[in-house]
Amino acid sequence: MALPGLISVEDFFNPPTRAAATISPDGTRMAFLAPWKDRLNVWVQGLEPDADEPRCVTADDHRSVMHFEWTDDPRWLIYLQDTNGDENWHIHRVDLDDPDAAAVDLTPFPGAMAAPLREVRNGTTTVMLNNRDATLLDVHRLDIATGHLTLIATNPGHVNGWLCSDNGDVFATSLTPDGDVELSRWDSATDTLQPIARFDGSDHPVGIHPLVITPDGTGVWLGSHRDTDRSRLVRVDLVTGEETEVDSHPELDIDPRAIVSPIIPAPLIQDRRTGELLGVRYFGERQVIRALDPGFGDILTNLENLSDGDVGRLSSDESGLRWVVGFNHDRDPGATYLYDHSTGESRLLFRPMPHLDPEQLAPMRPVTITSRDGLALHSYLTLPVGVQPEGLPLVLVVHGGPWYRDSWGFDAGVQMLANRGYAVLQVNFRGSLGYGKAFLKAAVGEFAGKMHDDLIDGVHWAVEQGYADPDRIAILGGSYGGYAALVGVTFTPDVFTAAVDYVGISDLANFMRTLPPIARPHLANNWHAYVGDPDDPEQLADMMARSPITKVDRIRTPLLVIQGANDVRVVQAESDNLVAALRARGVEVDYLIQADEGHGAVNPENVIEMWDAVARFLARHLGGRA
Repeated sequence: MALPGLISVEDFFNPPTRAAATISPDGTRMAFLAPWKDRLNVWVQGLEPDADEPRCVTADDHRSVMHFEWTDDPRWLIYLQDTNGDENWHIHRVDLDDPDAAAVDLTPFPGAMAAPLREVRNGTTTVMLNNRDATLLDVHRLDIATGHLTLIATNPGHVNGWLCSDNGDVFATSLTPDGDVELSRWDSATDTLQPIARFDGSDHPVGIHPLVITPDGTGVWLGSHRDTDRSRLVRVDLVTGEETEVDSHPELDIDPRAIVSPIIPAPLIQDRRTGELLGVRYFGERQVIRALDPGFGDILTNLENLSDGDVGRLSSDESGLRWVVGFNHDRDPGATYLYDHSTGESRLLFRPMPHLDPEQLAPMRPVTITSRDGLALHSYLTLPVGVQPEGLPLVLVVHGGPWYRDSWGFDAGVQMLANRGYAVLQVNFRGSLGYGKAFLKAAVGEFAGKMHDDLIDGVHWAVEQGYADPDRIAILGGSYGGYAALVGVTFTPDVFTAAVDYVGISDLANFMRTLPPIARPHLANNWHAYVGDPDDPEQLADMMARSPITKVDRIRTPLLVIQGANDVRVVQAESDNLVAALRARGVEVDYLIQADEGHGAVNPENVIEMWDAVARFLARHLGGRA
């Protein structure tokens, strides 16, 4: 037995040939991402087999475009773009009728962030925008054709999220002084908020999700943990506040991932034309979609027969008959099909990475590990193809957040590591989303404590099962995962042979104090609740005791640190200070700074540079292939 041929880092991380396709409202075209001058841009093409060649409709040769959507006018398409990863998103308009027209920035305010609140209907949308005050998001109506912005709600100072119905009513979510989440109606006559309903803030560390106004504007669908461990979908009446259950799964939470990652499909599947609820996504080891509309149930059955992956990005025309669907799959990522329900016919539109042979890639297997205090840690194990799964070098890959979760599907980094001979373990430690609120709250006060114990228990499990060589174990992660990697080499330095910290937190207090101004007022239910408030001396002392920066003298494990210079979430000082402290002690540390990236590399050359550095570093210290 032998490993398959070495697949280059470029083959894993070059831009996909096509990705993220969505169908136009009239069902005649699709828009998708594809490379232009080595940057992902938006392209449009007809859906018929004899359609003209695709046309690139954006022209950003500086930074890849990642988020776009059709409008209800076939002339316009909009997309979001920031500057070098600074997360100050601007909304841009593309004229599909004029190939020579340049994209127009509809929110041209330096240093400001804009985010659409709903789909474009009747030529307008509503947006959150902080051009008045960097710490506060106000609500504006945006006319797509003219670019005219009209202020319709001014943030009174404590609103952390807005909603807007198609008829123009505005609603807000905000934190109460005792940390609950309050849903309110904006009274435009008095410029005040009128409370509707209140929810336990400790159940929602990253906000209520999903949170969608019903098509008739009289209610809101939201994910509720009230009186239950597992989240369920409820409808809250926007006059009385009455809560009525719409749907639930006996064992699973509503898929929580889209609240953190905008490239993950939303958990509610709605009719393109009417907005009515068609289905709800839940997630356990893999995705489960519950169809709430019988007609959609028939469509879903036919869609799911197209692939043995999970239904991912999904869009239909306004008739609800033509569908474009992409599939999440551990070894065949993003295969995208056109399905016509009127004829029952379907055809493959594209595979985003056709150069990758699924047979050469490694299956991702769900496994359950029992923590030392009895919690079930739902995890994923990926073993290299072609070798005996015994005594392998292991890479423990830790997800960010920490209010997120690992899930089944294609992960280019995991596959790159497996192709080089590493076993890869991803542990959903306590505090991960999607496993009920008791599992979530088991992480309170457990940074560098039981949250880390869960990771170490995963390593011990892999060794006891015979998969991993205890003398060749690495830890790798980004953001919170980078913090976990640094905790690994300071709190448990004997466990790991090598560590990779990508945009990771080294100083919990400094991290909270340097978050963007717009984020700092809303920390009560997450960082303050789980870790502490740095303005409280006693809590500050505790969080410093849990910060790797105070324990750099314990680091003797080879360490690679990677940082985006424009990161506004985990600022460069988090990495600079750590590296400086190590080098002052004469400890060797590899340090890669990417000047034009933020909290996660986007441009292909930077992604490739990062993963090439990881591959060479791990080969040097664990003995895998470079």
